[in-house]
Amino acid sequence: TVAVKQVKKCSKNRLASRQSFWAELNVARLHHDNVVRVVAASTCAPASQDSLGTIIMEYAGRTTLHHVIYGTGCLQGKGEDDAGGCGRESLSIAESLGYCSDIVTGLAFLHSQCIVHLDLKPANVFITEQGVCKIGDFGCSQKLEDSVSPGPQLYQQGGTYTHRAPELLK
Repeated sequence: TVAVKQVKKCSKNRLASRQSFWAELNVARLHHDNVVRVVAASTCAPASQDSLGTIIMEYAGRTTLHHVIYGTGCLQGKGEDDAGGCGRESLSIAESLGYCSDIVTGLAFLHSQCIVHLDLKPANVFITEQGVCKIGDFGCSQKLEDSVSPGPQLYQQGGTYTHRAPELLK
């Protein structure tokens, strides 16, 4: 099963739309259990469509970590005794540690490939039916070039303001 993402042209900022489309492809050709895999992409679109292109990726499910944490957008009925209003109990320690491990493993892999996500937040972590976390939505990501400068590099563009790292809020 696959998911199809149409990247729309933004009339207000066409450059940002193009950058987002190409950023999504930073993970093309990468295969890891904790990263949503890009299967194919195309920039061919009928002139009648207001689309920059189409990205076909692995279907990771409809549930995100945001749904699990905040109990929103769940498909189950709303339970009265649950923690998040999602028809389920709050996360166990084992589930929490498993999710953390999946996310850290996925991030370590991305960083080993010189890719920084720049918009990691609960809504961009998908949880499969098997309970595996997969990092997705790479529209703000960047592929870093091998740098000869010894100091850290900060990338301040993009991302969700409320989920930015403290060092980027200056």
